[in-house]
Amino acid sequence: MAVDIVIYHNPECGTSRNTLGLIRNAGIEPHVVEYLKTPPARALLVELIDRAGMTPRDLLREKGTPYAELGLGDTTLSDDALVDAMIAHPILINRPLVVSPLGVKLCRPSEAILDLLPSAQRGAFAKEDGEQVVDASGQRVV
Repeated sequence: MAVDIVIYHNPECGTSRNTLGLIRNAGIEPHVVEYLKTPPARALLVELIDRAGMTPRDLLREKGTPYAELGLGDTTLSDDALVDAMIAHPILINRPLVVSPLGVKLCRPSEAILDLLPSAQRGAFAKEDGEQVVDASGQRVV
């Protein structure tokens, strides 16, 4: 069964790498979009935010970004202004954002991807920090 999954990925981000690993551990090779190199168009970003049931502020990343310098903590800024900032500075888009047949979700923590995968995990998976997420039988560790 072919499954179409897209991950908006930053290879420098451990959470993003762990999410990608969990997708692959389910036997799925996703479409990987390195969004810092190929940012989504404005209309697509707005659609993804909407489909994820989020607001632009929910998707806004603060750490390691020009968030403070741009004054994005100002709660009077409109959603359009926040989206414009993410388009101008893609590093402001939090990651990893994943699109699957089961929905769209910001996968923080990385194991949130398990709710979007139509295929079971094929074996054990541990995060880069050693935290076991899936056991040898492919079951989520709680």
